This record gives sequence, structure tokens and C-alpha cells, in this order.
Amino acid sequence: MKRKIGFIGLGIMGRPMAKNLLKAGYPLVVFDLNKDAIGELVRAGAIAASSSKEVAERTEVIITMLPDSPEVKEVIMGKDGVMEGVKPGSVVIDMSSINPLMSQEIEKELKKKGVEMLDAPVSGGEPGAIQGTLAIMVGGQDKVFKECIEILKDMGKNIVRVGEIGAGGFTKLVNQIIVALNIAAVGEAFTLGVKAGLDPQTVYQAIRGGLAGSAVLDAKAPMIFERNFKPGFKVKLHLKDLNNALSTGKALGVPLPLSSFIQQIFVSLIVENRGEEDHSALATFFEKMGRAEIK
Repeated sequence: MKRKIGFIGLGIMGRPMAKNLLKAGYPLVVFDLNKDAIGELVRAGAIAASSSKEVAERTEVIITMLPDSPEVKEVIMGKDGVMEGVKPGSVVIDMSSINPLMSQEIEKELKKKGVEMLDAPVSGGEPGAIQGTLAIMVGGQDKVFKECIEILKDMGKNIVRVGEIGAGGFTKLVNQIIVALNIAAVGEAFTLGVKAGLDPQTVYQAIRGGLAGSAVLDAKAPMIFERNFKPGFKVKLHLKDLNNALSTGKALGVPLPLSSFIQQIFVSLIVENRGEEDHSALATFFEKMGRAEIK
């Protein structure tokens, strides 16, 4: 019999991830502040809860997929939170992208209640969440990881335990730096190409099979060409990740000059009220400087 799973956080990523668990046959109890999101999952076969506490009371494995550290801390450790309802022997899997030090703090508190934790942030955006092909980087005890691997397999494709608790979050910061710099490179390079009179689609076809090819290029270049900035991953969330990377770099004594530069570009997009757009909108910064549009 499949374990009963609780899912808290039904946003752009959480909603399709939860649906994939339902398709895999897991009994699912869900909660979100967005009642419409809960309704959508209930229609798909989930059971609604009225609080994070109730989710924990009714399930064995609790998954959280939330925007940032404060939300995760509140949902797990706050009033009517997971810790008020969770049973010893349960497992909390936080799949949010948060400060790894916060994951370590939360795990210490959960252990006092006899509860295990994995931090398991993801990469792949909304398309990966829908298709169940997310890359999942997991921190936590190997025994707990092995107990939960089948659940993770129903949401992702490339699933790797990278170390103890917090290691998943550190790995996600590495991932987010590389993705941000990749998108910036695409924006800067294609602005040059357009300014030189080249057709961006033709350039894309010419370079995608070579060393410049990447998953980021394939996912984001078509969106930029079509001026489609509907969020698969929002500007404001990538800014949050780079903020976490920079604070972690400072704590560890690691200079991150390129990350700092891209972080400031994301800040400029926030100032323009573009925080809800897809992070591929980063390319528009370079378009403005070059007075050209990549389309």
C-alpha cells in the first residue's frame, strides 16, 4: 500500500508535481493559501486540508514546495504548522529552494519530534514539473533518501543524493548561478547577433548543436524570440536564489562577482515591475543597452 502524502504549496511548480503523485496512485492531502489551487487538486482526486497542521496529522510524508525560507519556516514551525500535527516516524521533504542553513535549522527541530527530513530542491521549471522530469538534488540521511526515492521518481527523472541535510540547497545554489549566467549570455550574445543583422532563429539552429548548446539555450531562446515571458520560473524567485547564493558565498568566503552582477540586473527588472515574468526576461536588459530586440 502506498504511503499517504501531504503536499503544501500548490503554485506554478507544486501544482503539477502534486498531480503527478496523484497519477502515480498516492493518497494525497493538500493545503495552500490559494483556495482555487486546492479546488483544482481536489477535482483531480486529492483531499483538502484546512491547515499545514492538518496535513501533517493525516499523512506520513509531508512535502513542501514554497517560495522562500520564511514561508518554509512558518509552514513547518509556525502556528498551525507541520510540527504541531506531525507524528514520530514521519518524513518532511522540503522541495523549496531556500537558504541551506535554514534547512539545517528546521531539521534539528524536527528531529526532536522523531521526524526525519530531506531537503530536495528541483530544477527544470514548469515544463519539468508537468512532465515529471525534474532534476532533484537531495540532502539528508541515505536511509531516508532510499525510503523516499520512489516518491521522488514520480516527480523527477535525475535524482541524486548529494550529501547530508542542506547539501540539496547548496547544490541548487550552484545550479541557479549557472542558469542565471547562461540566460545572461544568451541575451547578450543574441543582442549582438541581431544588431549585426542576423536572424536569431537561424543563429540558434546553427549553434545549438555545438559547444554553446545547452538546456538553458533550448528552453529560453525560443521564449525570448517569441516575446513570451509567461513564467515557468519567476524573476523574483531567481533573484531570491541569487540573494541566497551571495549570502552563502559571503559566509564561506567565496567571491561571486558574476552572480553579483546578474543579481543587480534582476533587481532592475523588479524595479520595472517585472518580477512576475519568466527569468528569461533577463535578456531584455541587454536588448535595452544594445537598442535591439531579439525576435
